[in-house]
Amino acid sequence: MPYGSERTGRAQGPPDLGRLAGLAVAELELDAADGTGARLTPAPGGPPLDTVRRDGEDQRIFALVRLRGRPVGTVVGRVGAGDDPAAVLARQAADEIAVPDPPERPPAGEPPRATVVVATRERPARLARALDSLLAQDHPDFEIVVVDNAPATAATRELVTSGYADRGVRYALEPVPGLAAAHNRGIAVAGSGILAFTDDDVIADPHWLTALTRPFGEDPRPACVTGLILPARLTTPAQVLLESHGGFAKGFAARRYDPARPPADEPLFPFSAGRFGSGASMAFRAGPLRAVGGFDPATGTGTPAKGGDDLYAFVRLLAEGHPLHYTPEAIVWHHHRERWEDLCGQAHGYGAGLTACLTALLVRRPALLPSLLARLPRGLAHARTMTAPRAGDAAERTGVPGAHGTYTYPWPRHLSRLERRGLLYGPLGYVRARFAVRGAARPWEER
Repeated sequence: MPYGSERTGRAQGPPDLGRLAGLAVAELELDAADGTGARLTPAPGGPPLDTVRRDGEDQRIFALVRLRGRPVGTVVGRVGAGDDPAAVLARQAADEIAVPDPPERPPAGEPPRATVVVATRERPARLARALDSLLAQDHPDFEIVVVDNAPATAATRELVTSGYADRGVRYALEPVPGLAAAHNRGIAVAGSGILAFTDDDVIADPHWLTALTRPFGEDPRPACVTGLILPARLTTPAQVLLESHGGFAKGFAARRYDPARPPADEPLFPFSAGRFGSGASMAFRAGPLRAVGGFDPATGTGTPAKGGDDLYAFVRLLAEGHPLHYTPEAIVWHHHRERWEDLCGQAHGYGAGLTACLTALLVRRPALLPSLLARLPRGLAHARTMTAPRAGDAAERTGVPGAHGTYTYPWPRHLSRLERRGLLYGPLGYVRARFAVRGAARPWEER
């Protein structure tokens, strides 16, 4: 998320999370192109591997596993003094990850031209790190637009104009606060038909944009493509706990969500928006996105709704019959919040953003109400499960992230309560945000 922490009143003190601290984050290539076999390198933007270790203890490493560059899973392993970390983790990966055969596909052509939109507010140092990674993309034809959202200083403008304008990065100002409003400004000034969005607190893999946009060139139907989001650092208890709660990753298998063929394993479809991806790695065809009004400016971080802008766009396009594609090959490394207080704000924002999104959908497209009501009982049961505190399982005992999507991890009761309060608050937050932005036109409709 690009805008600092969301406060939710008095934050309860953190529980004893000392066991959750101190994982190194790395990439493990099982079959290096130079023939050297397994190779372990620090995650982009993360600290050196040997600096995240407690005295007298084995080193714990969270690693993205690749096979000839293709991401196939993650492992969390312990490496003793004198052991070869790459060999230890490679053996563990062989035991834990069933690597599927790569899908057969025709030779890939060039991906379509794209505009990358980065919304930001008063975080020039992080923005510079993100821009450096975006400028290193292997995509053959793209532009970058930085949207400065309701700035309090000129720091972002100065960074872009003095340090990046001569490298092709454009600057745009959006005075209306909120992530969705900033993204809509990006839609208005974009110079291409494919719009990719990421945050200022990520480092993009060099292949991210190519992988994220290539599905649009291979299939004319999808209106949205999302990608894989992994942690850049797991050095504080709050960061480890967030990743243990599932983080932002959506798995390592490419997936297509098609309204014409609803997935059998998604009974809440298309309202299971959190399953489709997250705003730090998403791309859209400009035409369908503009046709549904873009992002609802009364949603998103920086508004009273606290979130839900990305979820709204996903469901809105699916409801119009457009497929959505998820690809794990489009990777960004996200810098999770470091402090317990910020994690509390995120927990509340998760709940608020979800119900704000659903409220926005019903306000903008009332015809969805019967479908939503039919799924409501199961949706409430799902929400209770997802916000329940966890304890007593393997992750609780070892203090390491659980497998993505399994939800076998510790999640303190206080954070569960904050999520549930957020669920109740979301509709009210959306109404407040609607009043704040009433009368504002979409930027591409301005005269």
